[in-house]
Amino acid sequence: MTVRRKLWLIGVSHHSAPVELRERLAFEDEAAGAASRKLLALPGLEECALVSTCNRVELVACADPAKIDARAVGDLLAGERGVPAAELRSYLYVHEDCSAVQHLFRVASSLDSMVVGEPQILGQLKSSYDAAVEAGTAGTILHRMFHKSFSVAKRVRSETGIGGRNVSVSSVAVDLAAQIFESLGEKTALVIGAGKMAELTARHFRSRGIGGLIFANRTFDRAVELARELHGTTVPFDDLARYLPLADVVIGSTAANEVLLTADAVGEALRERSYRPTFLIDLGVPRNFDPRINDLRNVYLYDIDDLRGVIGENRGERQREALRAEEIVRSEVDSFWRWFQNLDVIPTIVGLRGKADGICRRELERTLGSLRQLGDEERKSIEAMAQAIVNKILHEPISRLKRIDDARAQDVQVARRLFGLDDDE
Repeated sequence: MTVRRKLWLIGVSHHSAPVELRERLAFEDEAAGAASRKLLALPGLEECALVSTCNRVELVACADPAKIDARAVGDLLAGERGVPAAELRSYLYVHEDCSAVQHLFRVASSLDSMVVGEPQILGQLKSSYDAAVEAGTAGTILHRMFHKSFSVAKRVRSETGIGGRNVSVSSVAVDLAAQIFESLGEKTALVIGAGKMAELTARHFRSRGIGGLIFANRTFDRAVELARELHGTTVPFDDLARYLPLADVVIGSTAANEVLLTADAVGEALRERSYRPTFLIDLGVPRNFDPRINDLRNVYLYDIDDLRGVIGENRGERQREALRAEEIVRSEVDSFWRWFQNLDVIPTIVGLRGKADGICRRELERTLGSLRQLGDEERKSIEAMAQAIVNKILHEPISRLKRIDDARAQDVQVARRLFGLDDDE
């Protein structure tokens, strides 16, 4: 009797649970492997892998549906991290079979991410899979399922523009600078402020090959720290006007209530620069730069609202590309599901073919044994005819078995009983 296996995914994510719960439930890779081994000891679980990132904790599993207990799995996960089981239960979701496959493929393709199109999730998913392999809890089904999810994610990246447009303030700022200047490698950026947004923007400029970084901050030690880390230099905060002509890009990201750069100061710097283009990025709220700077020649000033407008356009484009990505995911889910269903059908097809071939072989031996006067060619003709009859009789049943979908999975068991395939077990 074949056992109908079920694909199964249970967990929480940023869609279902607050960050306070997710951070308490998170697993490092080593702890995830140890928890997976404990989970595999639960009745019904045959394979499992624990996926844990800042936005989700999910168990992917292959299980015997007659024995699996979702509540027991959730309670064990909660117990491993010291979270009250009752608290976790209300946030858990469960996906089964096709839905589980689709969910994993969407996660890998960053369609389920907080920021659609972000690239980090694929690496996190690979780490979770590696931890399951190391723990010995992933088998044939999950090997295939995870590797397929990786290839789906790569296909989505190569065939759509889902990750092509940035949707963070700091990355969009760098994109705009790259559009204004032919090469950032020959340019210098002056960063006013040393908070998180200033640091992120400076890091993006450094990663895109900016020629030089100059830091100015009221707390000079913090500016020195950032300059050391990002291979830049520092200047006194109160001496900005002196260094302004050196900057092709000026980033303002402070909480100052007063304007840090006036139109007059920037105009003077432009004259010293022979009116070479200058790009100013005002990330401050209130604004750090005088809006009248925008009236100056060869100056490009973007404030936080301007950048958010660009981000909105980019998000819209990502959403359009996400629709194309969803089509890719659906087709790949169908492909994987056909393979998975055949895992249940193949033993039945093999058993049916083996039983028919065995009957054919025994009957040929009995018949040919009583026809000793036949020559070799005649014997071969009879054997070929017998095998052809078997093939023709089996063709339709086997073809129909291969086409059985999930809604008619019980037909496999009907076929086994009809042909007596379990009689000898």
